[in-house]
Amino acid sequence: MKIGILSTNPRLYSTKRLVEAAKERGHEVAVINHKRCYMNITSHRPDVHYKGEPVMKLDAIIPRIGASISFYGTAVVRQFEMMGVYSVNESVAITRSRDKLRASQLLARRGIGLPVTGFANSPDDTDDLLDFVGGAPVVIKLLEGTQGVGVVLAETKKAAESVIEAFRGLGANFMVQEFIKEAGGSDIRCLVIGDKVVAAMKRQGKEGEFRSNLHRGGSASLIRITPEERSTAVRSAKVMGLNVAGVDLLRSNHGPVVLEVNSSPGLEGIENATNKDVAGMVIEFIEKNAKKGKTRTRGHG
Repeated sequence: MKIGILSTNPRLYSTKRLVEAAKERGHEVAVINHKRCYMNITSHRPDVHYKGEPVMKLDAIIPRIGASISFYGTAVVRQFEMMGVYSVNESVAITRSRDKLRASQLLARRGIGLPVTGFANSPDDTDDLLDFVGGAPVVIKLLEGTQGVGVVLAETKKAAESVIEAFRGLGANFMVQEFIKEAGGSDIRCLVIGDKVVAAMKRQGKEGEFRSNLHRGGSASLIRITPEERSTAVRSAKVMGLNVAGVDLLRSNHGPVVLEVNSSPGLEGIENATNKDVAGMVIEFIEKNAKKGKTRTRGHG
């Protein structure tokens, strides 16, 4: 098969591992910087050009779209879908999961456990907003944040009001969530491929840090997850429509709650923590599922 990996940096661990895994299984693979792709969107024959010429005919793509370029990246994925190329994660599913508010609403509608979450526009509603998430301490999250950036723990009501006032002053959109104290600064990353959790790790924040992101100095270790956590992770990925997803869970007193569903999960931490060939499993999934025109949306929606 001919597989394209949409990535802005071929030196990233995840990109390199996917290239290695594809080559090991006898596939032709190309890393394509989606920021350098351009498209004639009105043509009756959809096409994608890259570095001055049409992209080679591909059977499948693996989108590794950074949060900062979601809009353009998903437009490129959509163009490939319209050309009948199979995408491991479809453009609509990536867009759905990147919108934290929309994702939370969709997960809640399906009865998936979440931290109690509030969203408001007017500063007049701050008191009531804080009350219905259980009062301080609360976690305040920028909707556009990623890798723990724009996530603040406000330990008192006064601190929460100050952060909310600052975010509103910047015109930023944000959510307010209950703080799950019993999680102890750790979370669980479940790597879902298809309808299975293929690997799971515990991420622990460094001393004094409530965010457990590995980019922020957190550590990763192997963990055994419960059947309920496994089911929650798989269902969450399905609600988003993602075939490959990193689902982040917290262990709360009322069961597992979902923090985020990530459409481009990093492979380095989880492969090192679990000693599993996750990249190979992604390629294996493509081998079983990639068929021309199989993409459900084919650019619609």
